[in-house]
Amino acid sequence: MTLFLTDSVRRRACRAVLAAALFVTVLAPRAGAQTQYAPADIQYGSRVYAAQCSVCHGATGDTVNGVDLKGKIRRAESDFELMALIATGIPGTAMPAFKFSTAEMTGIVAYVKNMKDFSASKVALGDPARGQAIFEGSKGKCTTCHRVNGRGPRVAPDLSDIGATRTAATLQNVVVDPNAATQFQNRNVRAVTKDGKVISGRRLNEDTYSVQLIDEQERLVSLSKDELREYTVAKTASMPSYKNTLSASELSDVVAYLLSLKGLK
Repeated sequence: MTLFLTDSVRRRACRAVLAAALFVTVLAPRAGAQTQYAPADIQYGSRVYAAQCSVCHGATGDTVNGVDLKGKIRRAESDFELMALIATGIPGTAMPAFKFSTAEMTGIVAYVKNMKDFSASKVALGDPARGQAIFEGSKGKCTTCHRVNGRGPRVAPDLSDIGATRTAATLQNVVVDPNAATQFQNRNVRAVTKDGKVISGRRLNEDTYSVQLIDEQERLVSLSKDELREYTVAKTASMPSYKNTLSASELSDVVAYLLSLKGLK
C-alpha cells in the first residue's frame, strides 16, 4: 500500500523530527517536568529578538496581524514546536527560516516564553567590549590558559567558537562554579607509565585502549593504556571560580563577550 502525504502533513512531520533533534541538542540537559528558563538565557534572548525578530514582530511582539508572542502561539504551543517553527519558518508567509546557534535558539525561546513579564529596564545586558577587556586583563587573566582566534596557549579549551556551542546560562555557570559546570571531557588527567614517568595535561580524546592529551608544555601526547600503571581524572576543574572576583555587571560583560565568539569567518 502506498501512502500519499499532503504538503501540510509533510511539514508537520518534518517539524516533529526537527523538534526532537533540537530537544537533544539544545534543551535536553536541563529539561524536566517543566522547562526552567535561566535569567542569563532570557537576557541574551532579548538581545537576539531585538536584532532579528523585532523588525516584523515589533518590540512588544504583537505587530504581526493575528500574532501576539506574549500570549498563546497557535502554531507552536511547546518549546520544541517553537524551536522547529523558528528553524523551518512558515511557507507561504513572511516568516523565514532562521539558522540560530545553540545559544541563540535557547535564548530566543526563553525570551519569548517570558516576554510578558520581561522588563528590559530591570536587566543589565552585558557589553562584549567590556567583557573582552576583563577576559584579557589582570582581573580575568583568562588568556593565560585559553586560546581565542589563534592567540593564546592551549593548556585550556580553545574558546574561539564557544558562543556558537554553549548557552548563556551554561557559560555563566562555568565562570561562577567551574567545578560543577566544567564538562567531564575537559578535566585534566594524570598518567604514570610503567617506568614511572608522570604525564599531566588536558584530555582531548579517549577510548578503551588509548588517551590523547595536551601536556603542560602544550605538546600533543598519545598514550596506550596498557603501558600505564596509573591513570586518574581530576575531580576538580583547573579553572578558578570568579564568583567572588567579578561583580554581577562584570559577569554579564564576560558572558556577553564569550557569546560573541563564534569562530573566525
